[in-house]
Amino acid sequence: MTKRHLTIATRESPLALAQAESIKDLLQKHHPHLSVDLLGITTQADKRLDVLLTEIGGKGLFVKELEEALLDGRADIAVHSMKDVPMELPPGLCLPVIGEREDPRDAFVSNEYASLMQLPSGASIGTSSLRRQTQMSVLRNDIILKTLRGNINTRLQRLDNGDYDAIILAAAGLKRMDFGNRIRAYLSVEQSLPSAGQGALGIECREDDEATKALIAPLDHAITNSCVTAERALCRRIGGGCKVPVAAFAQMHRGVLLLRGLVAGQDGIHILRAQLEGEAKNAESIGTRVGEELLQQGAEKILKEFQ
Repeated sequence: MTKRHLTIATRESPLALAQAESIKDLLQKHHPHLSVDLLGITTQADKRLDVLLTEIGGKGLFVKELEEALLDGRADIAVHSMKDVPMELPPGLCLPVIGEREDPRDAFVSNEYASLMQLPSGASIGTSSLRRQTQMSVLRNDIILKTLRGNINTRLQRLDNGDYDAIILAAAGLKRMDFGNRIRAYLSVEQSLPSAGQGALGIECREDDEATKALIAPLDHAITNSCVTAERALCRRIGGGCKVPVAAFAQMHRGVLLLRGLVAGQDGIHILRAQLEGEAKNAESIGTRVGEELLQQGAEKILKEFQ
């Protein structure tokens, strides 16, 4: 039987709500008969902005309460930024749909300076991401890295208040919130390799809910799904979440998937890199093999620094 109503679980941050609304619009475009409403949930990660995510359990706290709403039937689907989704899902849930990726790069935002390289020595950059911090310190070991948490509006406000000379944010979030004009420069993937899933939205649902799976299926973007599958397989193999600086980014060119992986030490000196290309249908094994290569290079020793 075709469902006529769907409830979307979403965080209540402005970006999360905008992303959920975009999925709602796409669903109703594909299924004009469908009514869709949003169930806004304030997660533990949103409540505790005074501490680092790594200290309270990592990015998984952005999705835990949404997954509980799926499991207890309050919601049919949950919309997530894929970079926030833990590598292992709770029993009974699945991620059948990954939408077309927005810009995956990191963005340099500043009111005074046009790019990272134009920052004067001793300038301060705000970012809470270990992945970004370690890669920034490689590019500019003469700048001061400061922690920055909160939603996009809060982070931009703190920059405008003069708390930082510049901040680094995901370009995708800025664009989805119509803040693309705040981007002064993009960091190339060579300068700052993105985190697994950055720029992509995933739709999670109950594994046994075939009616819902059928409704959301048209929103899946096969190329993005293959790329994110490879990225997540790499992280799963080396045990990398947001508590450790692991980057994984895949691109598809003429049917060939290229995955690049990175693990960085706290000192900003020890950086391991690996890459592999192959057919999209082998995305999972490509990710696992790049993870293996990083472990062989010594990733485990580096990651222990952060445990």
